Amino acid sequence: MAKIRTPLPVKLFVGVLTSAPPILPEIEERLVNLFGTIDARSEQFLFDLTRYYDEEMGHPIYRYFVSFSELIHPSEIAGVKVKTNDLESVLAREYSNVQRPVNLDPGYLEQSKIVLASTKNYYHRILISGGIYAEVTLHYEDGDWRVLPWTFPDYKSGRYNSFFSSLRDLYRTQLKLAGIRIRL
Repeated sequence: MAKIRTPLPVKLFVGVLTSAPPILPEIEERLVNLFGTIDARSEQFLFDLTRYYDEEMGHPIYRYFVSFSELIHPSEIAGVKVKTNDLESVLAREYSNVQRPVNLDPGYLEQSKIVLASTKNYYHRILISGGIYAEVTLHYEDGDWRVLPWTFPDYKSGRYNSFFSSLRDLYRTQLKLAGIRIRL
């Protein structure tokens, strides 16, 4: 019989899509209130490989990532997605210049993969709790991030790989400092 093992904690991050970059400080403040101290930020990337969100969000749209210093249990990602959806609704009421001023995409990083949470079911997503699904979006192999057939175009482009690699290094350091043995 296989032994059930407790999973390692994971690195929580949120991808922020917005056509209103001036509200990023407020978004960050609210995310900190929900998930704790931010320990890494990406640059702002132009979200230009699809026009999927333009009608509800406006144009141009930018993608930005923040990660949080406290590691979480992987099963917490479903609750995180519910909280980010609630925050999106609050911000939509407060910033009514567009239908959807912000899209918050939470996920987590572990040594071998990046997992995103979603409210949308599809063949590659697994139900994890109460209408929230999860998908592996990128995996880490031979020193680089690899895509999967369903990886979103912006993640597939490789433009975020440097940020995710630095986040992976930060995560591995956090595990070591916590006394958790990790493989190279």
